[in-house]
Amino acid sequence: MAKDKKQPRPKAVTPKGFRDYFGAEVAQRQHMLGQIAGVYHGYGFDALETSAVETVEALGKFLPDVDRPNEGVFAWEEDKDWLALRYDLTAPLARVYAQFRNDLPTPYRRYAMGPVWRNEKPGPGRFRQFYQCDADTVGSGSVAADAEICAMLSDTLEVVGIPRGDYVIRVNNRKVLNGVLEVAGLSGDDKASERGIVLRAIDKLDRLGPDGVRALLGEGRKDESGDFTKGAGLGDEQAQIVMGFMQAKRDSGAGTVAALMELVQGSDIGVAGVNELETIATLLDAQSYAADRIVIDPSVVRGLGYYTGPVYEAELTFEVTDEKGRPRNFGSVAGGGRYDDLVKRFTGQEVPATGVSIGVDRLLAALHAKGRLDTASVGPVVVTVMDRERMADYQSMVAELRNAGIRAEVYLGNPKNFGNQLKYADKRNSPVAVIAGGNEFDAGLVQIKDLVLGAKIAKSASADEWKDRPQQFEVPRGEMVAKVREILAS
Repeated sequence: MAKDKKQPRPKAVTPKGFRDYFGAEVAQRQHMLGQIAGVYHGYGFDALETSAVETVEALGKFLPDVDRPNEGVFAWEEDKDWLALRYDLTAPLARVYAQFRNDLPTPYRRYAMGPVWRNEKPGPGRFRQFYQCDADTVGSGSVAADAEICAMLSDTLEVVGIPRGDYVIRVNNRKVLNGVLEVAGLSGDDKASERGIVLRAIDKLDRLGPDGVRALLGEGRKDESGDFTKGAGLGDEQAQIVMGFMQAKRDSGAGTVAALMELVQGSDIGVAGVNELETIATLLDAQSYAADRIVIDPSVVRGLGYYTGPVYEAELTFEVTDEKGRPRNFGSVAGGGRYDDLVKRFTGQEVPATGVSIGVDRLLAALHAKGRLDTASVGPVVVTVMDRERMADYQSMVAELRNAGIRAEVYLGNPKNFGNQLKYADKRNSPVAVIAGGNEFDAGLVQIKDLVLGAKIAKSASADEWKDRPQQFEVPRGEMVAKVREILAS
């Protein structure tokens, strides 16, 4: 009789482009989300949580990397409908507003936080699942809403630990770019493909540099791996107009506005866009958001295809070193803009909207790179088990600690080897261990061990410097909580 084949064991590997997050990382993210939510809430925005799954039809086709399979989303068919994991938090907002618009105030101001998914080629620091933190105003066509988003983004960066001088928020207007494209002869439905390539090329200026962008405006570009990206096929004169737009930034906002106005002469939409930029600059100046925080920069276009007006991007300006020790700028951590046509897809009526999205994981990585995050995670107080028959007593002790607001747990492994319990506490980064066996219970006492001090003594070259600081205390059972608190405070 043939033997049954053994089923192969599954490989314990994280899927390509994804990663796992452990205790300290999760706690740091939650703390940051709380800080960001505090700023958004202070500006009058309300929280909204939407489904992670949307219909492909509702999401639309707006991702910059449209040549990827499934248009850059994770999608599947169900009951003749195509569903997909959301690729951002803005497209779901458009669906929500269209669905519940009769019940929502106008303008509707909301913020949302959560993971999004993109079926894109992963790379160093680029994952297929990442967190975003958005704030949007739906139902206001005033550029004051755009100026407010920029001011709020500036405040948010400073609250989470990016000081003034280490970031800049760059502002542009897609109407200005549309005007430039019109002047360059790229308007009309028959030029939609070329315009899309131009947008994506400009959006990669900080990564590819002027020469790389110029190649994408022409025949195309081959990267270091040998992959070829098809270009827009523009002629020299057309490409020069686009390059002139990207290089129109001057030393002052007024100078940049003047240079842009010269470029878009002959295009009504381009002139309208420049006027909007000038208004945004005036509104921000009235609130004391100067050029050390927010600047007008024509190189910002944003890759998503649904933007219709002002666009903005937060860039960190300090240098970090890469894995090979080379200095590099950290780059963009947030971006957004106006998208007046997104809700119109559902309602048939134009609904103005503007918003911003913060890349939480990149922002956390930036704070790590600058040493502005406390990476040491303090674990719980561990109540050790000397007598497994007294488990109810140990559970009573841990409950008393928790009721006092102290994070604590009972050791639930095999209590036979006490040394292993202390090794466990060390691995958990526990500050204190509570110890009680038969003798302690009979005498109404507990032993409290200062594990932080113990670790310092173990690493010290001379034990004499610690001789006046005991690392273990015997106290009455009723004083356990007070002594633990005292050690934690020290």
